[in-house]
Amino acid sequence: MRRAAMRGTMAIGCLLASAGCVAGKGPATPPAAVEGPCRNGGLDGFVGQKASAETGAALLKASGARTLRWGGPGMAMTMDYRPDRLTVSYDERMTIVSARCG
Repeated sequence: MRRAAMRGTMAIGCLLASAGCVAGKGPATPPAAVEGPCRNGGLDGFVGQKASAETGAALLKASGARTLRWGGPGMAMTMDYRPDRLTVSYDERMTIVSARCG
């Protein structure tokens, strides 16, 4: 009797666990990527300048980007591409070495 109850409990547990594995009805296609206003033109003029809040504001204005991401030496950054983001890298002396959209 005890084994039958245990098997029944295990069977119910397996059924409940597998119920969470059922595929849902999500969107047929992934959402479209965000189109951003970021423009690379004219950003080379900022290379060699000191990284600061003021320079960051000027970079955002010049590029038209919605967000600004600073990348210092040795910092890890995600590789995802975002067309509305400006990524600015600087060196140990806080000097901008690159500015690019994405």
